Amino acid sequence: QVQLVESGGGLVQPGGSLRLSCAASGSIFSINDMGWYRQALGKEREWVATITNGGNSNYADSVKGRFTISRDNAKNTIYLQMNSLKPEDTAVYYCSATVILTTRATVAGSWGQGTQVTVSS
Repeated sequence: QVQLVESGGGLVQPGGSLRLSCAASGSIFSINDMGWYRQALGKEREWVATITNGGNSNYADSVKGRFTISRDNAKNTIYLQMNSLKPEDTAVYYCSATVILTTRATVAGSWGQGTQVTVSS
């Protein structure tokens, strides 16, 4: 009923920038909190950033000052602007959302398939 599709990943040199997008589709009435997570090879998934329906955001210490999360409610889309990228940012990036369906049912913890970000010289 709900699909999340991440895009925008790729290969970038240290110090470079990328912007990730996550578009939600389906029988959506509204979307509450949305967030970005990442998982590097051999590591557990970690939280990166969260944005509320009202636009308030929070960031992990590791990305604070370098990444910016934003959302476009009309498009049911969130973004992650990543600047000053470091090799340690290399990971698969996933978005997650709490979605209210047109039936008014709540779907918590929906996940996309992820997009690969590789930071390397």
